[in-house]
Amino acid sequence: MSLDQYKSLSILKSKFESYAPISLDSWQLIENIVEQKSIKKGDLLLRNGQIAKEIHFIIQGALRAFITDSEGNIYNKNIFLEGDFAGSTASLIQQIPSDFAIEALEDSILININHKKYRELIFQNNDLKTFYIAYLERNWVIEKEQREISIVMKNATERYLHLLSKHPDIQERIPLLHIASHLGITPTQLSRIRKSLEKDL
Repeated sequence: MSLDQYKSLSILKSKFESYAPISLDSWQLIENIVEQKSIKKGDLLLRNGQIAKEIHFIIQGALRAFITDSEGNIYNKNIFLEGDFAGSTASLIQQIPSDFAIEALEDSILININHKKYRELIFQNNDLKTFYIAYLERNWVIEKEQREISIVMKNATERYLHLLSKHPDIQERIPLLHIASHLGITPTQLSRIRKSLEKDL
């Protein structure tokens, strides 16, 4: 194992343990089902209509999940940065075609986790099951609910400021049209918000 791979696995392990303690035996099982991969900006990890096989953990770089409607309009569902897990959860669990695609917005380094083998390990190891429950609760219950409330209760400026608080360098890394789509506004609206905030400084 190279030093870079060792560092990447250490980052992934820290991410797991931010949710729940993982035993050494269980972690070795996880290491056996993961693979580090470098991808280029513009590469597609998942195509619309493809059945997902892997969970992607971002060591370095940025991804976006986007939906293309019947008229060819594109909407960003999510933007993922370092320390995020990315994938089509519905496609992975149900083994059905994904409704969206996942694209690299930057040259990226990922750890890909074989989802089928990962699910088997979850059912066989209580500490991994505890991690999985904690992850689902935080990301698919608490954060999802907070985001849904934010869309209804917060205006676009507040949502943009919240995004900047989590990722201060995002506007230097991600094209504004993608950020605008992620926030549910137009690029023109985002430009106005940024100009207004600059005046207030």
